[in-house]
Amino acid sequence: MSEQNMLNDDELLRYSRQILLPQIDVDGQLRLKHSRALIIGLGGLGSPVALYLAAAGVGELHLADFDSVDLTNLQRQIVHDTGSIGRSKVDSAMARLAAINPQVRLQAHRRALDADSLAAAVAAVDLVLDCSDNFSTREAVNAACVAAQKPLVSGAAIRLEGQLSVFDPRRADSPCYHCLYGHGSEAELTCSEAGVVGPLVGLVGSLQALEALKLLAGFGESLVGRLLLIDALGSRFRELRVKRDPACSVCGAGSGE
Repeated sequence: MSEQNMLNDDELLRYSRQILLPQIDVDGQLRLKHSRALIIGLGGLGSPVALYLAAAGVGELHLADFDSVDLTNLQRQIVHDTGSIGRSKVDSAMARLAAINPQVRLQAHRRALDADSLAAAVAAVDLVLDCSDNFSTREAVNAACVAAQKPLVSGAAIRLEGQLSVFDPRRADSPCYHCLYGHGSEAELTCSEAGVVGPLVGLVGSLQALEALKLLAGFGESLVGRLLLIDALGSRFRELRVKRDPACSVCGAGSGE
């Protein structure tokens, strides 16, 4: 058996606690080792996503963010630190992830992704995690995932409210992001305008990482067709069923998919 198809002693020890889970075992850990994930946005959501996927042994992480670290980020963007202020978020995150797990391969996207570069970035991985903070990016990422038939783990958080879902165009019953949100709202707010509490983005990002691990390693039930709503103020979780829209302009019958 080649080295690529087995775990070495260091890997067996490093990942031993999750290998102990029968739902993962050595086979699931090998699937993670051979997986590639694209994280779009290395802020409040992308920070825990990147940290947990690197720690869990996802073989290759592609990191996309064109911004630099600002003092106001540090209240919630835990992959960065005070010494990283002014530094590219991608470079800051890469240094932290390499320190946590040097076995994970890291690919950098330091510039804003246009239609062509986004399509190429999505095509190069097995799964995409949307950790961005604006609707136009989410729409573009969703369209690229539908076109490339790649699963998308989408999270959002603002003020004291969070949302999470999974869209998997490989499944005939899966809606896409556009099925759920349509054309969005022109009055959409950002965290810099409305505020957000740090542990909430940590919670949503951690759940995104968990959904990604389930899809990549092949265990559990994903959030496809379900929208998880988090009320941090009341410590309540709600779940809504989401159906695919046959007339969706992105994934529907008339979309040309």
